[in-house]
Amino acid sequence: MTVHARRDVFQAIADPTRREILNMIAYQSLNLNAIAEKFDVSRPAISQHIKILTECGLVIIREQGRERYCEVQAQKLTEVADWLEPFRKLWEHRFSKLDTLLVKMQSTKKTKKR
Repeated sequence: MTVHARRDVFQAIADPTRREILNMIAYQSLNLNAIAEKFDVSRPAISQHIKILTECGLVIIREQGRERYCEVQAQKLTEVADWLEPFRKLWEHRFSKLDTLLVKMQSTKKTKKR
């Protein structure tokens, strides 16, 4: 018997199809058929992607009558945002230093022209 580890958000967003599914349902819930129609892959393949998104908690499936609608659970993406935060701060710091250097170079250039 094999036991599958719970999928994480990073595994889910690693795939471009799953990222596109999340983009599609970010602002409106869609049923499985509406999602599958947007892709050039089989319905079972889309169902597998949605299963992965559900397993990691990024998508919930709500049943309405005979239809199943997918909805994003965006708060799960905070895990990604938290992981990215140190990198964002690093790049902000680097861009700030670059801005300072460019301003310094520009003022030096103006001084030399006089």
